[in-house]
Amino acid sequence: MADAKISMYLPPNVNPTQAAIAYGCRALPKLNEELQSDDLLTRQKALMALCDLMHDPEHVYTAISIGCLESLKALLKDTNDLVRIKTTEVLCIMATHNVGREGFLEHNVIQALSFLLSDAQPACRENLYMAFKHLAQLPAGALGIVNSGLIPSLVWKLQREEEEIQVLLLDTLAACLTEDATEALASRAVPFLKEKLLSTNCDIRSKAARTLIAVSVPPEGKIQVWQHDVIPILVHLLKDRDEEVQANAAGALMNATVTTEGKYAALDAEATRPLLQLLTSSLSKARLNAIKALTMLAEAPEGRKLLQPHVATFRALEEDFSPAVQRAAQIAIRVIEWKP
Repeated sequence: MADAKISMYLPPNVNPTQAAIAYGCRALPKLNEELQSDDLLTRQKALMALCDLMHDPEHVYTAISIGCLESLKALLKDTNDLVRIKTTEVLCIMATHNVGREGFLEHNVIQALSFLLSDAQPACRENLYMAFKHLAQLPAGALGIVNSGLIPSLVWKLQREEEEIQVLLLDTLAACLTEDATEALASRAVPFLKEKLLSTNCDIRSKAARTLIAVSVPPEGKIQVWQHDVIPILVHLLKDRDEEVQANAAGALMNATVTTEGKYAALDAEATRPLLQLLTSSLSKARLNAIKALTMLAEAPEGRKLLQPHVATFRALEEDFSPAVQRAAQIAIRVIEWKP
C-alpha cells in the first residue's frame, strides 16, 4: 500500500514573489498595511500584487480612499531599487484612470514623483514620465504639472534622457504648454525643440513639432520661433516621409506665421509649394494646418500673389468631408481674393 507524501515543492502557476491577496473587501487594506512593513520582501510582494489590481478603476478608487497613495509616496524614497521601480509602475497604472489622475492632484503626488527625475534607474524614470504623460491628458493635470514648477526641469531633461523617454517628455510638454508656455519659453525650450526637429527618430520629430505648436501660441513664442531660425527647418519637415511630422510642422508654421517676421521668413524659405502639396494629404489635420498656414502667408502681398493661381485648389476643398477643412478653405479664398 502506497504512503501519502506531502511535496516540498510549490504547486504549479504560483508566483512566490507576489503577496497572497486577502479575500474580498479586506484585500486592499491588507496590502496597504504590507506596503508599510519593515520587511523588504513583504513590501515588494505587496507592490507586485497592486500592479495587477490597479488595472481596475474600482480598485483604484478604493486604494485612494484607504490611503494607499500616502503609502506609495513614502515608498518613492525607499533605498531599494525594485521597490522604487514597482512603486512608480503602480502609480503609472493608476494614472491611466480618471479617478487615479484626480487622486494625484488631491494628494500632491506630482511633487512626490518629482524627486525621482534624476533616479539612477531608467525603468523608474520611464514609469515616472509615463505617469506624467497620462496625468497631462487631463487639463487640470497638465496645469498641476505647470503649477508644480517642473517645466524647466522637464525641458532640461529633454536634452539628457534616452530617446524612449524623450518621446514621453515631449507628449507631456505638449499638453502642459497648451495650458501655459511661460516657464518653457524662459527655459530655452524653443532652441531645444529646434534640435529635436533634426532627430533621426520620426516620433521625436513629430512630437517636437507638436510641442512647438503649443509653445508658439503666445506672442513671445512666435517671436522666439522666428528669432531662433526654426521656420526654415519646419518648411523642410513639410516634405518629411512621415505624414504626422508633415502635419505638425504645418501646424507650427500656422502659429509662427501670424507675425510679419514669421510670414516673410516662411516666404523666404519657399513654404508655399510644400504647403500646397499638403492640401492633398490623406490626413485631415495636415490639410487643415496647411490651409491655415497658407492663409497666414496670403495676408502678405507677396504671398497673396503666389497663391492666386491656386484658388481652384482651395475651392475643391470646400467639398472636403471635414467641416473644419471646408470652413478654413472658405476663409483662405476670401483672404487670397481680397483686393486693397
